[in-house]
Amino acid sequence: MTTVSVFDTKPYDRHFLQHASQNSAIDWHFHDFRLSTETAELAKNSPAVCVFVNDHLDRACLETLSASGTRLVALRCAGFNNVDLAAAKQLKLNVTRVPAYSPHAVAEHAVGLLLTLNRKIHRAFNRVRELNFSLNGLVGFDLHGKTAGIIGTGRIGRITAQILRGFGMKVLAYDPFPDHDWARQFGVEYVDVRSRLAPESDVISLHTPLTPETKHIIRAETLQLMKPGSLLINVSRGALVHTPSLIAALKSGHLGGVALDVYEEEEGIFFEDLSGQVLHDDDLARLLTFHNVLITSHQAFLTSEALAEIARITVANLTALANGKPFVEGTAMA
Repeated sequence: MTTVSVFDTKPYDRHFLQHASQNSAIDWHFHDFRLSTETAELAKNSPAVCVFVNDHLDRACLETLSASGTRLVALRCAGFNNVDLAAAKQLKLNVTRVPAYSPHAVAEHAVGLLLTLNRKIHRAFNRVRELNFSLNGLVGFDLHGKTAGIIGTGRIGRITAQILRGFGMKVLAYDPFPDHDWARQFGVEYVDVRSRLAPESDVISLHTPLTPETKHIIRAETLQLMKPGSLLINVSRGALVHTPSLIAALKSGHLGGVALDVYEEEEGIFFEDLSGQVLHDDDLARLLTFHNVLITSHQAFLTSEALAEIARITVANLTALANGKPFVEGTAMA
């Protein structure tokens, strides 16, 4: 029986992990709180820990885990910027992730946010519930014939681009490692962000991982280059966008609207019910006052198919650890 300490869990995490491990010898220890240096001691005698996007696995945390007998850090997400991989390697800690749980789930959510923001469906929903059937202020624009800019053409970015091509949009793309065969197949053109993508796109959607090179890729100078009235969609990582610059662009009226499923300082806010509390994040509070800002709480991955795949790969890697077998191909980070 392998003991696994699972941090930052919600009911849906527990349900899918337990279902996926019905035929596995795993003793789950579920925790509601996040993993950090302060909470790492609670994983003592657990050969593996399972963590999510807002857990902090810096060197100090990893050292505590290693000293307590942990051998595997299993990320139940694709991103790994919250883990000190160099320290993990030095400590001989294995790190795995779930690189492709459901690219369709995230891409479809991005498009759903775009449609909702553009056609102001969220505002119309609230009006009608109050018996306000006026259409004033709800004018959007046809996506057909417009230009979409996709920054990052991994699995999610490519699927998003293909959906938007299906709407009859012209699609421009940027990626440091372009897939020209795919681009030719779907009529996508790779261009530079500054000279073409930012100034020509009516919609820009972010689908790139967070790295030192991509942090604040959307900042004051990028926003100034963007087409007036354009829409920005981010379902990737919050720190891709410099929030104060985003607020300034919204206040000036330069941006037509923003839809975010992620936020740079979302830790301790997203995934939690704060309805009876005061929101202490002034930037997020300001964003929520704009009529042309749509925010969801990091839910792009939240489909039954994606959760089942996350659980399946996680359980497979935990079982591999227990049996001395190789991890699922493409999931090992360290």
